[in-house]
Amino acid sequence: MPRRPLDPTRGLLEIDWPLFGELCRALALKVARAYDPEIVLGIAKAGVIPGAVIAAILEREFSSMTVTRKKAGAMPVLVSGPPASIRGRRVLIVDETCDSGHTIKLALNEVRSHEPAEVRTAVSFKTGSFQPDFHSFETEKAIILPWDREVVRDGELIRRPDWVPGQGRDA
Repeated sequence: MPRRPLDPTRGLLEIDWPLFGELCRALALKVARAYDPEIVLGIAKAGVIPGAVIAAILEREFSSMTVTRKKAGAMPVLVSGPPASIRGRRVLIVDETCDSGHTIKLALNEVRSHEPAEVRTAVSFKTGSFQPDFHSFETEKAIILPWDREVVRDGELIRRPDWVPGQGRDA
């Protein structure tokens, strides 16, 4: 799956693991106070991480669906849909960030086609104009998530070269 291009004109916000964990806890609390999902559905890849954490905190069933973009900047496409078990149940769709809302809108349409009792959306980071039902943090900055910061090269963890000034693909 192509990496989302970072727009340095927006500014960058690097999130570490402890902050990410606290944001997941805060998001789970927000959801619990206003909605009682029966199943939490994470959008793979990155939405699976907060989705699984939220499902664990809420003690709810977890599943996933896969949405991808064939190339950076393209519209998202469905790779694998939600499980049939969502029919007639309250569903919470979770993704890591939401900017334009294209991914969540695609996920919502697919989930609704399976006739859930109710569906709501949650994201860790709201970075654009789309308004999910729940979010834990809002910013206009581009987000660098903890699992995107480093990659393995030659058996070692290194900072992503394409996110280090002067070392990227365009350097």
